[in-house]
Amino acid sequence: MLSVSRFSLSTLAAFKDVMKLLMAMLAFVICSTAAHAQVFTNIKTINGIYSTSVRDVFVNGSFIYAATRGPLTDGVESGLSISTNDGASFTTKTTFDGLVSNVVNGVYASGSTVYAATNDGLGISTDGGTSFTNKTTTNGLGSNSVNDVFASGSTVYAATSVGLSISTDGGTSFTNRTTTTNGLGSNSVNDVFASGSTVYAATSGGLSISTDGGATFTNKTTANGLGNNLVYGVFASGSTVYAATSGGLSISTDGGATFTNKTTTNGLGSNVVNGVYASGSTVYAATNDGLGISTDGGTSFTNKTTTNGLGSNSVFGVYASGSTVYAATGGGLSISSDSPTVTAVSQNSGSTAGGTSITITGTNLIGATGISVGGSACSAFSVTNSTTATCTTPAGSAGIASVLVTTAGGTNAANTLFTYVTTISSATPIPTLSEWAMILMTGLMGIFAFMRLRKS
Repeated sequence: MLSVSRFSLSTLAAFKDVMKLLMAMLAFVICSTAAHAQVFTNIKTINGIYSTSVRDVFVNGSFIYAATRGPLTDGVESGLSISTNDGASFTTKTTFDGLVSNVVNGVYASGSTVYAATNDGLGISTDGGTSFTNKTTTNGLGSNSVNDVFASGSTVYAATSVGLSISTDGGTSFTNRTTTTNGLGSNSVNDVFASGSTVYAATSGGLSISTDGGATFTNKTTANGLGNNLVYGVFASGSTVYAATSGGLSISTDGGATFTNKTTTNGLGSNVVNGVYASGSTVYAATNDGLGISTDGGTSFTNKTTTNGLGSNSVFGVYASGSTVYAATGGGLSISSDSPTVTAVSQNSGSTAGGTSITITGTNLIGATGISVGGSACSAFSVTNSTTATCTTPAGSAGIASVLVTTAGGTNAANTLFTYVTTISSATPIPTLSEWAMILMTGLMGIFAFMRLRKS
């Protein structure tokens, strides 16, 4: 009867563990139905970005750079916001750090060198953005109003309101390219991109292309298929060139000789395209009414809006790194939230009473709205970066427990990465070695006294 009772208890415990795992898996299935739809988490002032109006974004590994401009927020101006932990938090650099203006229009970074295109010059930092040195017309810029910037090695390209300024000595000095001397479509240059000796200048009078490092340009206009001669942004990959115009996204597959224009008919939210980025067959178009995403090379687009988590439907710039998309919007920096994963838990066991501090390793953890262990919410949690989070376990039942992280992108798969263990109650302390010796001695003395009594 006793053996049957023990068997029943152990079977019941195992059954409870299996049921807990099945319930966690069911929760994942329910939550993951929304994970396939790409959604965004919006980063704004609460995360350290001074201004919610983000004009441009650039990503280099775990470093995210957001160029902001706009009205005062809580008495603090805009500037260049920098995150070193995948967007978990930002520090904003301003004129106090050497920027000549807090109105930052564009940004680019390579290693520890950061370039900030501002309304009053080009800020260059060689220490990761800690401090900046400002370049102006004194250094050869066409204008102190710099709209965007691009760099390749020691060559720096500054798109200014009075020409394309090019430096071959890391930004120490610049030579300015204009319409009359070098063939630009307009001296108002909104964006610039370069690949080898080919330079693309998005101007207010067309897309100007140079194949000799920027010495001379040939200008492309609506006659070549552009949606409009007002070109806000440009990106190129091999022979494919993308021009963001005020009349659509124009795409060329022959190096810029001819273009085919994509509009709202193809799924764009607006024909006013402010910026463009591409990776393989995936094309991202930042428009005045959403972020258009194409997975077929730009043939058709799906438009993302505030419904999908964007901070604003006014999207000024876009960047993608792997499966993560960054959108610079009029309402903050919006980062796509793919479904998180959890691959490991450090301190993988703890008391059923809870209170165990655990470190969670995985992917896409930024923007976590909740972490649970064994189906109960952690009493406290924090996200360090996209791959690391910490949590204090809640009370739970003895046995295996699933660690689940929930973000706007969904919830990770159920797992068996944590185990609750029953602790011995402190109300029944275990005797020390000396106490055991005393107990033994007392017992022996009792036996000796008993034997003497029997003899007598």
